[in-house]
Amino acid sequence: MKKTVLFGAIAAVGLTAGMASAGTLDDVKAKGELACGVSTGSPGFSFPDANGRWQGFDVGFCRALAGAVLGDGDAVKFVPLSSKTRFAALASGEIDVLSRNTTWTFSRDVDLKQTFLGVDYYDGQGFMVKTELGVSSLLEMDGATICIQTGTTTELNLADYFRTNGMTYEPVPIESNSEAQQQYIAGACDSYTTDRSALAGTRMAMEVPSDHMLLPEIISKEPLGPLVRHGDDNWADIGRWTLNALITAEELGVTQANVVEMSQGTKNTEINRMLGSEGSLAAMLGLESNWAVNAILAGGNYGEIFSNNVGENSPIGLSRGVNALWTDGGLIYSAPFR
Repeated sequence: MKKTVLFGAIAAVGLTAGMASAGTLDDVKAKGELACGVSTGSPGFSFPDANGRWQGFDVGFCRALAGAVLGDGDAVKFVPLSSKTRFAALASGEIDVLSRNTTWTFSRDVDLKQTFLGVDYYDGQGFMVKTELGVSSLLEMDGATICIQTGTTTELNLADYFRTNGMTYEPVPIESNSEAQQQYIAGACDSYTTDRSALAGTRMAMEVPSDHMLLPEIISKEPLGPLVRHGDDNWADIGRWTLNALITAEELGVTQANVVEMSQGTKNTEINRMLGSEGSLAAMLGLESNWAVNAILAGGNYGEIFSNNVGENSPIGLSRGVNALWTDGGLIYSAPFR
């Protein structure tokens, strides 16, 4: 009952904010910066580096969107948000876009009146334990204490899995990844559960990563992606097609290094339409003809953003798996630029 009231209240705020902010593109241009909601700190996805500069896979989309709209991938104000505060911040207009390892679900899309721009990372809920615990399967965790972030899909997934398998557990509620890590290390919980990719990043940030392991079970589907408020279709179109541009760029061999040269014209008409040397797609979005060029310049194509932050060129070293392009047997796929 309490959850229904909370969702309804946020939904009402979201509907009002959505109708009142039907000109997000103009607002962002007037401010000269994009307000992007990110996590309070998730290795590989969104975190401030030693110099205070935000880095990560989710951050990469924010910079690409700022590049597309403002011509400058650094024109971003990053707003760190907890899992509890993220939706209210978007609904109220505090941020222009949320790029914070957020799962696309029915209630978030429909009841909260928020629009997902697509899936940029296919994930699933996993579990991390200390190797000294001596378990090799989640099915051995009956009666365990489990650290779990409140206000996330992981709460219901966890309850469903344990009930289905006739097991019990004691939840240890936490607000952020850093708090979960502290509680887990201190022994307040036997396991920490969240998206498996986030667990991989957290494990690599441990003092001795080999002292921790990810259990083999993945108990849910977690299609993650950026989102905006309902009520501004043009802004949603800009965000959606910025993501599509990053994906299409990887598929067609357009990189951060060659995008300027390729924007002068190629033999591939889809590249030309996307990068602005042919057609008028940019005008349909209300953007400059080089919007996609600037999006790609901000941090590279989808594959480059993945590789540099969570993939083979990063300390986390995640494989592409289902997040490979459809041409490589994965699920990452863009609608055509035509």
